[in-house]
Amino acid sequence: MIHPTKLMRGALLALAILGAAPLAGPSIPLLGSATVQAQEQLVGAVLFDGNRRFSDSQLLAMVDVSASGIFTQQRLAADVESIRQAYDRDGFLAVSVTARTEATTDGRVRVLFTINEGNRAGIAAINFTGNNAFGGNSLKSAMLTKETGILSWLFKDDGYDEQKLAVDRERIRLYYANRGYPDVQVTSVGEYDAERNAYFINFTINEGQKYEFSNVGIETSIAGLNTDALKGTVQTGQGSTYSAGNLQETIEDMAYEAAVQGYSFADVRARLDRDVTTGTFNVTYLVDEGARLYVERINITGNTKTRDFVIRRELEFAEGDPFNRSLVLRGRKNIDALGFFSAVNVTTGPGSAPDKVVINIAVTETSTGEYGATAGYSTQDGVLGEVSLTERNFLGRGQYLRAAIGASQAGRTFDFSFTEPRFMGLKVSAGVDVYHRINEETTAGFYGSQATGGQFRVGIPLTADLSGTVFAGMERKIIADAKAPASLLVNDGDEFYKGFVGYSLTWNNLDDTKKPTEGLLATFTQQYIGWDHSLVRSEAKARYFVPVVEDSGIIASVRGQAGIINDLSGNGVHSVEAFMPGSQLIRGFEGRGLGPRIQNGEYLGAVAYAGVSAELQFPIPGVPESYGLSGAVWADAAWIDGVNVPRLDGINSVDPNSIDVPWRTSVGASLIWDSPFGPLRGDFAHVLNKSTSDRTQVFQLTMSTLF
Repeated sequence: MIHPTKLMRGALLALAILGAAPLAGPSIPLLGSATVQAQEQLVGAVLFDGNRRFSDSQLLAMVDVSASGIFTQQRLAADVESIRQAYDRDGFLAVSVTARTEATTDGRVRVLFTINEGNRAGIAAINFTGNNAFGGNSLKSAMLTKETGILSWLFKDDGYDEQKLAVDRERIRLYYANRGYPDVQVTSVGEYDAERNAYFINFTINEGQKYEFSNVGIETSIAGLNTDALKGTVQTGQGSTYSAGNLQETIEDMAYEAAVQGYSFADVRARLDRDVTTGTFNVTYLVDEGARLYVERINITGNTKTRDFVIRRELEFAEGDPFNRSLVLRGRKNIDALGFFSAVNVTTGPGSAPDKVVINIAVTETSTGEYGATAGYSTQDGVLGEVSLTERNFLGRGQYLRAAIGASQAGRTFDFSFTEPRFMGLKVSAGVDVYHRINEETTAGFYGSQATGGQFRVGIPLTADLSGTVFAGMERKIIADAKAPASLLVNDGDEFYKGFVGYSLTWNNLDDTKKPTEGLLATFTQQYIGWDHSLVRSEAKARYFVPVVEDSGIIASVRGQAGIINDLSGNGVHSVEAFMPGSQLIRGFEGRGLGPRIQNGEYLGAVAYAGVSAELQFPIPGVPESYGLSGAVWADAAWIDGVNVPRLDGINSVDPNSIDVPWRTSVGASLIWDSPFGPLRGDFAHVLNKSTSDRTQVFQLTMSTLF
């Protein structure tokens, strides 16, 4: 495409040369003008052949002959080199790029780049020297560059790139600096092996001395500031390992707490006193009145899709408010946490007066829409698949939209969900969920059903770690029981209507919601179910994570869950509303495989249950971290109430063999894979204790969840 500005610039240059020649006198020929006309031609088209790694549009952005619209041999040679360097940075060392031109009928020139990509060079090995404190696998996990593995063709993360290695050196330095080594020095060198068409990257690390925090104090010159409240923000407690990250977070949180108290101009600095002999730092946080600056203007650039207000509402200040650096940093984190941008850069500049500041927010948008089709296998549901459409930034307004159709051997699902994260401009989310679920009639389930329903929900953040949700909805369920054996609990065509209202509380202080290593996730949900029923359902779940050996990848977790249904009608809990505990409660048992049954073998369900699980997850020795594989060993125990059971309506009695042992226990091992389709886990279980008629299974394949 011809760039109009560049084209106009070239035309003006040619006219200037033609006009200047006569003024120079008759003795100067017009050779300069003739030369320009011979060397510069307009570009009619730019074509590419042989490119697989980069698309045509990506290559067009690299070449100047396309952007300028004017052809010269110098530009062509520079463009060939630009393409070659782009491939070189991506690990294609044997690439060759040639270019040829063809004249078009309208006097322009067509440029054709022919690319022979060759084979991409990978990373054969990443080695470390001098790393006494941390193992190589731990350091590799902090890097962007990965060793070549079986999934490298998918993730493309094993290319040799000097710029990426510079980032990796800094990431390793920060890894050490956040774990007690403030003086670490990191260097690297890459060696290319032509025979293997791969690089060997060698890091040399000078760790320096390890330090801890010693005495911690707070000093302030601001009269009226409550320093006791500031102590709660300190993350550098006496005896804890030195961490540059904890220092910075304490400074930011302390300045924010001062701003909350009304001191918007508070400035926090950390004074460190090093004691080499004891390997400690004394820390004094100095809280003083900073310069009285005000935010004059907030400029936002790069958001071609996302509306300005979506970004501005993540800032805890507006134009005209006092300028506080901690609030700016917190705002940048909030914007980054939206997940709408691949990069968020916040800078400040001088305003129109000495006491005014201009804040510039530059964002780089990333794709927020996901159009997916997934397939898998579950030992409970068999072959399953789902087609979904997800948009996390609907219409650029920050709204969440998802529509999905799923199918398995056990049934089909249709789901729609919409969430407005800032309902009526408040820090309150509101959303609606609608679903239609078809469960097929099976021998294990005796009957099928069709359930159609929906709910409206409102989410409220209560504290930094605690959030609450209130919800209300309704559902209609139709029973399908046309095949033998016939159910004794329901009849074909039975309809059940229910309306429900409830709330949920969630505590989440995990360090990473996808792959947590430390923290607690807990939920408590309670709802009243009426219409054809009258009962209160309560459930609590919690899981606590803790690293066993720091930076080893070995994570221990303890999980607990319990539920109870209280009947308010006096008729008992109907089976269609009972809990159906299975492998999600205790591994080694089939879905609907443990708990009360009636004499014909039909599953009755439970009105109360409790379970606890302990698990140790670890990296698999010798397997590269980039493969996403890990192992786990675990032990589960569960209790199912066999005394208080769902109502029988005089039809049958409970099979005593299904409730002769109230506690079930199992142990086992698992293989976990962070696949491109989500975390999958295969559990191998050995049941230690069970009721006589419980149904067990040695292996199950499921999607891994925190609960």
